[in-house]
Amino acid sequence: MSNLLPKDYKSNQQIRWCPGCGDYGLLSSLHRAMANIGVPPHEIAVISGIGCSSRLPYYMNTYGFHTIHGRGAAIATGVKVANPKLSVWLATGDGDCLAIGGNHFIHAVRRNVDINILLMNNQIYGLTKGQYSPTSDRGFVSKSSPYGTIEDPFRPAELTFGARGRFFARIIDTDVKNSPDILTQAAQHKGTSVVEVILNCVIYNDGIHKRFLHPDVRADRTIVLRHGEKMIFGSRNHKGIVLEGMALKTVNIGENGYTIDDVLVHDITITDPTIHMKLALMDGRALPLAVGVIRDVKAPVYDVEMEEQIAAVQKKNPVRTLKEYLMKGQVWEIG
Repeated sequence: MSNLLPKDYKSNQQIRWCPGCGDYGLLSSLHRAMANIGVPPHEIAVISGIGCSSRLPYYMNTYGFHTIHGRGAAIATGVKVANPKLSVWLATGDGDCLAIGGNHFIHAVRRNVDINILLMNNQIYGLTKGQYSPTSDRGFVSKSSPYGTIEDPFRPAELTFGARGRFFARIIDTDVKNSPDILTQAAQHKGTSVVEVILNCVIYNDGIHKRFLHPDVRADRTIVLRHGEKMIFGSRNHKGIVLEGMALKTVNIGENGYTIDDVLVHDITITDPTIHMKLALMDGRALPLAVGVIRDVKAPVYDVEMEEQIAAVQKKNPVRTLKEYLMKGQVWEIG
């Protein structure tokens, strides 16, 4: 049992986010998760790119690196490969990660580097004052789309699964009850973990998630998924998720012939991503938004494989130093 407390991970810096920003909730959950994990602060590195989300390293009593726009995943990969003993976290936003940083994101996921990606999704560029982002809905009106966007958005889960992601989870900024445990599971996963953070920008996109997070509807439009448990939700725990044919469906348990036995049991370890993708793409409309760990599958880890490969090559090669390398083969001295 670790003796570390959430306060041990808090820096002495003044937090410079707008009052009411969803980033505060995430920061609190992250401090609590790190205390749960028990890795001491000097063995953690928090990397970020550019954006409101990318201020996060300043508020962590750990090593940190505030890098450049969209390059956080590349820097985080380098940090982990250079020092695999570090616990490496990437704090990024929907703009920083999925626009200029899109290629770095998908290749970090594809390689399965052992880093933890916190993808804060408020569907807006907040730091640059309210332009639409890669996750903004079609028709969204913003400063850069005054007549509504004419683009379809990225869905973070879809990109993660398309890049052969092995771990995907989702948390809500204000859900400080469930989020620390979900972040803890992300850290314990060996390989790239992606955690989408449903987050509110109180200034430029306030209430964008209210269709499923408003207190009047939240219980019926969100579901917390837990491994090995039935997919049950609702204000009275009276709803369930069933599979009919190839599609997921919401039913009322005990009505129209549906019983508790028909409700799906969540399994995060299934190698085939089909059901995980379906769960991750539920959006709080016909089906509830899924919160929790959706996928957690074992696979070879990039930094581990690299260490093993280097060790194997070194074992076969007698050359150990630069001098030995320079002096091997045909050499001569000039008097």
